[in-house]
This record gives sequence, C-alpha cells and structure tokens, in this order.
Amino acid sequence: MITEVRLRPLRNADFDRVLELERQLFGRGAWTYGMLADELAGLGRWYIVAEPERLDRAGEQPVVGYAGLWFDGDVTQIMTIGVDPAAQRHGVGRQLMAALLERSRKVKAEAVLLEVRVDNTPAIELYRELGFEILGVRKRYYQPENVDAYTMRLDLSVAADDTADAPVGAPVDAPDDAPGDAPGDAA
Repeated sequence: MITEVRLRPLRNADFDRVLELERQLFGRGAWTYGMLADELAGLGRWYIVAEPERLDRAGEQPVVGYAGLWFDGDVTQIMTIGVDPAAQRHGVGRQLMAALLERSRKVKAEAVLLEVRVDNTPAIELYRELGFEILGVRKRYYQPENVDAYTMRLDLSVAADDTADAPVGAPVDAPDDAPGDAPGDAA
C-alpha cells in the first residue's frame, strides 16, 4: 500500500514505465513512444511523475503516476494524468492534480482546461471537488474507443481566492523547465 509519494520531473528514463502505465490505463488509446517524445518536445510543456516514498527500500522506486500540462500563454491544458491501478484511491491523483494547479498559478494561467471520459466517474468527482466545471461534451473524442469526453474548466481567478491558503503538496524541488509527458486522457 502506498502512503506517501514524492513528485519529481519526468525524465527520459521514465518513458518505459509511463508507456507501460499508458497501455494498462488507456488500452488501444494509449500514447506511443513517438507521441510521448513529441509531446515532451513541445513548447510550454511541464510533466511530473509520482514515485512511492519507501523507507524499507533504497533508491528510486517505480513510477506510480504521471501528469503533464501545456501552457499556451493564457490557459493551461492538462494533457494527461494517470495512476497505476494498484496505487489508485490513495491520493496520488490528487497530489498530481495539486502540482498541476500550483504550476498553472505559478505561470499565471487564467484557467485550466481538461478532457475526461464521460464514464470516468472517479476522475470527474475529483475534478469537481477541485472546482472544475463541465463546459460541454466532445463527441467520440477518445479514439479508437469512440468514447465521448467532458471538457472541464477551472477558472483560476476565482479558484485562487478560494484556495490561496490551502496546502497543495506540490513538488518544491521541481525545476521550472521540467521536461514533459504525454498527450492522453486527463483522467
């Protein structure tokens, strides 16, 4: 069981594990190595991974989650977030989201956008708890599964007032220009 995770920038050495999780989580819609590499090379990308903090083992631990965003100068778009099924329901996704939101505030984004499968109830509930609102539906957004997505938005000008003093648990040692992750399901 995972009780605590450490967030750090995604590195090239994490690609195999992130792609393994992509396949496990998103099946035929998972990103490929080329898609991940192209995404990380894009301007304005910021990607992190979560690894368990284990006192009984030395060194780095296998990545149990990953997330990334793109800042276009106005808003941030959450490009992907994924958590190992064995680590789900332990707060890993919430910690990754907190870090993405903190980064969005740091770059002075006006809002945060994401897409999420309409059938991903746990993710939708988390996003609503964080203040996201559903804007609309994108028909057949997830391919090749042909599944609809909700487009959700968090207005940071409103959210900043509500959460200015709240702890976010984001990585304090992640550099501003941390490398990115992959495009995919934001949930």
